[in-house]
Formats: sequence, structure tokens, C-alpha cells
Amino acid sequence: MSRAKLSETAPARERILEAADTLFYRDGFVGVGVDTIIAKSGVAKMTLYRHFPSKDELIVVYLERADQRFWVWFDKSLGRGEPLEQLLHLFESLGEFTTSPQCFGGCMFQHAAADFPDAGHRAHQVALGHKKAVLRRLSDLAERAGADDPGGLAAQLLMLMDGAFVAAGMFGTDSAAGHVGSAANALIRSQVNEAAQKGASRPDTFVLLGGRDSNPQPID
Repeated sequence: MSRAKLSETAPARERILEAADTLFYRDGFVGVGVDTIIAKSGVAKMTLYRHFPSKDELIVVYLERADQRFWVWFDKSLGRGEPLEQLLHLFESLGEFTTSPQCFGGCMFQHAAADFPDAGHRAHQVALGHKKAVLRRLSDLAERAGADDPGGLAAQLLMLMDGAFVAAGMFGTDSAAGHVGSAANALIRSQVNEAAQKGASRPDTFVLLGGRDSNPQPID
């Protein structure tokens, strides 16, 4: 989830977004004014307003770009294994990321929801939509991994993920976020193992081989 770096040769719109990326993550949405973004990007005020009619519009575009970067990281972090392995690998990767200097600001979607608590604000809506999408994706992975309660497990895992980002923003690189992988492992294993044990106890997990007089044999 690396952020863009300022480039003097980039088009004006891109330079504005690069400046906003750096400033919003470092100083927050409320703490950064339009004049600061103009100074950082090196564009004229008229140019900024031509691309972004308001600061709120710029924040929304910033969050949409952050959402795209998140999903690139998410998909890369899953790896190529089975759904169970993908979930486990995702949270190991999350632990590495949230204890790295790159994650000093925590989660900008959490910040957006806090800075713009009005549910009708577009920034709040983008942030909420992002979290709902993460929940859906986790639920799908949990279901394909064979979890007993995919929706419940997804909700628990999202809480862990959000907690890791909060810890990163508050404590820095030396935080409890480093334990998010092992915490997620315990939750995931308990659900998947429980589901497997329930499945093994069902009558339809046995078949008759070689006729009626044969002993039932378990399916692998």
C-alpha cells in the first residue's frame, strides 16, 4: 500500500493528488488546508480548483485511490494457496505491514469516518463502502476455507484488521499489531477445525464399498 511520490514532471492533477496523498496521511484531513496542498504540489490555485472543485472532492478522490492501492496489496498478500492458506497469509502480511514505518498513520478510512461522522458525507460513504467490501471479501474467503460461520469469522477478522491499524497509528512500529497474524490464526483454525469435525460426524461422510456387507469407509 505504498503511497505516491511527488514528481515535478507529472501532470498537474497527478501532482495535486501526490501532494494530498503525502499531506493527508501525515497531517490528517482536517489539518491540511488547500493552500498547503497548492504549495506542496506547485500548482496555481485556479489549477487545483479546475481539477477539484472543493477540498471534499479531493478527499473523495484520494480515498478512492487509497482503496485501489489497498486491493492491490490485499490480492498480493493472499498468495496462491487454498482459501485457508490465503487467509492465514493475509494476516501474516498485515502484521508485517502494520509494524513497518510505512504504516505510521494507520488506516485513512478509519480517519475519514472519524473526521466526517455525518453518514451523508461522501468521504464517510467511501470509507464505509471500503470496510463493507473488505468484510464481504473476508466472508467469501472464510466460506471457501470451510469456516463454520463465515460471516461471524469475517466480522472478527475485520475487527482484528482495524485494531492492527489503530495500534500502528498509536504505538508505531513497536506495537501489538505484530501479533495480528497469530490472533487471526487462532480464530481461523478454531472455525475451520470445528467445521471439519462436524462434517466428519455426519452420516453422509461415509460410503459403502463393495456391496451391502462391506464395512463403511471414510472419505478422505
